[in-house]
Amino acid sequence: MDRTDISQEPASAFGAMDRMYRFQRYFYDATRKFYLLGRDRLLSEMEIMPGQNVLEAGCGTGRNLLMLARRHRDTRFFGLDASSVMLETAEAKAVAKRLENVSYNVALADDFSYDKTFGLAEPFDIIYFSYSISMIPPWRESIENALKNLKPGGSLYIVDFYDQKGLPAWFRWLLTQWLRLFKVEYPEMLLPFFDELSLRGAGDVSVITLYGRYCLIVKLVKN
Repeated sequence: MDRTDISQEPASAFGAMDRMYRFQRYFYDATRKFYLLGRDRLLSEMEIMPGQNVLEAGCGTGRNLLMLARRHRDTRFFGLDASSVMLETAEAKAVAKRLENVSYNVALADDFSYDKTFGLAEPFDIIYFSYSISMIPPWRESIENALKNLKPGGSLYIVDFYDQKGLPAWFRWLLTQWLRLFKVEYPEMLLPFFDELSLRGAGDVSVITLYGRYCLIVKLVKN
């Protein structure tokens, strides 16, 4: 495992994430399992093959990557996050579980590259965002950058909050207000943006919604 600190990037973005998660990282996984729904479905449905390189953008404490790394011992997994303290926790968990097929780097989702950031000779086979797009202000740029770092025929996945229109209005209001406390907000233009990408010939897009539109899973297979 290794982790590279990208010190030349603006300190504000990295510092803000470290301040947010300096203490949250210790109970992050225990609390998020109750409302970050759809993650495990995505992990089980991704078509991961031996020898592939798989990246999670915004990996946090590494919960998803560690699950995948245990299941797919012959696949290499990579995680990036803006918070170095979250990655300290992720690395410690990987060491404790003796997983050597996962590594982490401090980076921003809109400003990483498969070669310079991770030292790879070719783009990723799979890139996914698990409940991170709704926390990334430059989410469009992050998706575009992910596509640049994905092989032709590779898959880009997003699982995140949706509009909850199949759920009671009071629940939608409470959830929205609560998430805003953590600077989390579903980008309403996400699906139109994927329609635009499809029209531009970026790839084939499919979308499923879950639990009364509480969340959604988007998949783009790159042309």
